[in-house]
Amino acid sequence: MHKLFDLNHPFFRPLWLRLAIIAICLGWGIFEFTMGAPFWGTLFVGLGVYCIWGFLFDFKPDAGNKTE
Repeated sequence: MHKLFDLNHPFFRPLWLRLAIIAICLGWGIFEFTMGAPFWGTLFVGLGVYCIWGFLFDFKPDAGNKTE
């Protein structure tokens, strides 16, 4: 199955990088809410929550190397 975003890609192996991506998404979402843009705030906070799940709870770095 092909995914639009492969969160298990070896590029995302370092924990600091995964945490930075999560922080940027959530931070940008909060920024958008404070600037009065609830659509973009919801979009980026949702992306941050998706990244939390994909990078912290369901992360399998070796799964990105498999060929189908």
